[in-house]
Amino acid sequence: MTELECLKHKLIQQLDSIYKDVELALESDEIADALIDAMRIEQGGFTPKPFSNHWSEQDVVMITYGDSIMCPNQNPLATLSEFMDTHLECINSVHILPFFPFSSDDGFAVIDYSSVNDGLGEWSDIETIAAKRRLMSDLVINHCSSRSVWFQNFIKGEGVGHDYFFTANVEDDLAEVVRPRTSDLLKPTQTSKGLQHVWCTFSHDQVDFDFRNPQVLLEFVRIIRQYLDAGVNIFRLDAVAFLWKIVGTKSINLPQTHEVIRLLRTLIEHAQHDAVVITETNIPNTQNLTYFGNANEAHCIYNFSLPPLLINTLITGSCLYLKRWQMSMPPAQDGTTYFNFIASHDGVGLRPVEGILEDEEIKVLVDTMTLFGGKISSRTSEDGQKKPYEMNIALIDALQGTTKGKDQFGLARFTCAHAIMLGLEGIPGIYIHSLLGTGNDYEKLANTSHNRSINRHRWDCQALNGLLADENNVHSKVLASLTKLISIRTNQKAFNPNATQFTLHLGLQLFGFWRQSRDRRQSVFCISNITDQPMDLPLAELNLIGTETWFDLIDGEVINDITATQLLEPYQTVWISNVA
Repeated sequence: MTELECLKHKLIQQLDSIYKDVELALESDEIADALIDAMRIEQGGFTPKPFSNHWSEQDVVMITYGDSIMCPNQNPLATLSEFMDTHLECINSVHILPFFPFSSDDGFAVIDYSSVNDGLGEWSDIETIAAKRRLMSDLVINHCSSRSVWFQNFIKGEGVGHDYFFTANVEDDLAEVVRPRTSDLLKPTQTSKGLQHVWCTFSHDQVDFDFRNPQVLLEFVRIIRQYLDAGVNIFRLDAVAFLWKIVGTKSINLPQTHEVIRLLRTLIEHAQHDAVVITETNIPNTQNLTYFGNANEAHCIYNFSLPPLLINTLITGSCLYLKRWQMSMPPAQDGTTYFNFIASHDGVGLRPVEGILEDEEIKVLVDTMTLFGGKISSRTSEDGQKKPYEMNIALIDALQGTTKGKDQFGLARFTCAHAIMLGLEGIPGIYIHSLLGTGNDYEKLANTSHNRSINRHRWDCQALNGLLADENNVHSKVLASLTKLISIRTNQKAFNPNATQFTLHLGLQLFGFWRQSRDRRQSVFCISNITDQPMDLPLAELNLIGTETWFDLIDGEVINDITATQLLEPYQTVWISNVA
């Protein structure tokens, strides 16, 4: 068979698996042909090599909204591009959160997938950014805005989109459906066909697609092709765990969802060999891991357990749960890796630590974040109870103290969190408001009444540049400390996302792990004092090789005696390496 025939054969198998319980008007081979045409894959195109790593230690992603920084008389996307060029040369990738026209949820209720929000800029602005850095874009694949043309056509019963949406009956058994919200699942909607009840996983302005209709799949493949043409290299599949619904089930993590992701990856990597698929699945850790598949599903998964566990570690002064979790995490096989982050546009999810943190630990964590000015969002559990779902708080405020209260170590604790994250196996993603040390935005929270707004500040560029020009200002200090760590990290082969990692046993007050480059030439011992007290690090316990010269990559000091005890100040991190 030719390469194109092999691709078509694979797609047919995947389509047969997805639609095995669905009556279709088209045959699988017809749908496969349509998908290949939509992705513009031609004979002689690229055949992807399995288990290929499309990343290195140089990859660091900044997460931002297109309008996180605003300048008068300039498109926000142009402002963002200039800011990155001026202040963030050490960061080679950027995730611009949904930059499309939207009606709510700060971009995640998309009105039109094919247009750039005219309040941000144009496709040319996106292309300019993509020409300089790897660009990650959201594929908001589970739902769209109720104000979209598609949904208006659903109401009218004609035109593109009239059959794109999932409906159910109020009499259906929906008791087991897993959701991250407490609103009613079904949205009553008057249509040309009478009253229908549309499935809404997140809000009544975010109406869920019905992927039982292959035209929905085909529509998203066309969207992916457009994004590839604009320079998008990394696709974040937003809320993808909820994609396939079956009445009477939990309607999350269903086999059809996994197969859709595998099919999309098949098409994407045949169209562009180095493109990457990341799944955003804010669910318990064991479920999250399944989205790797057999290195044939997501290239990367969000490491959702890391943010709450790392915050818990730094406010309690004990790495018990973080260490226990890290030791249980499987090394990512080639062709896959973790996407590590500790802050984002969303809150800090608590579902990913179910079964990891004890209930009392979660309560202490939630209470401490509330003490530091955070808000707590809830969900309805399977038994009908309201449970904390996520903590909404700026990271710099979340780490301003410990369970004992606020203290003077906030900046050191905040830097320590990033030093740990930057050293871990995987690709690091850093939220723009972490890079800038932005605190809780209570004014925006009051204006929107949405808890997540507390961590979605919008900076005036002139005011921000003034603060960053003052080296004594906290925002300037944060940016300098984090860009220093990033610049060091991106030059260490031991920090390759797939380099070896082992957890060190140094007690509960020192959190440490060992990274080794894939060629085994460089070792880096990453050790952090996660307490508010000075701690002794017995270097002899690291078994440093005596014939090597060892350095702390962070402060540049040579370690003259590998059997000595080194004092670590509160929240100090050392990266001890045999390669300077």
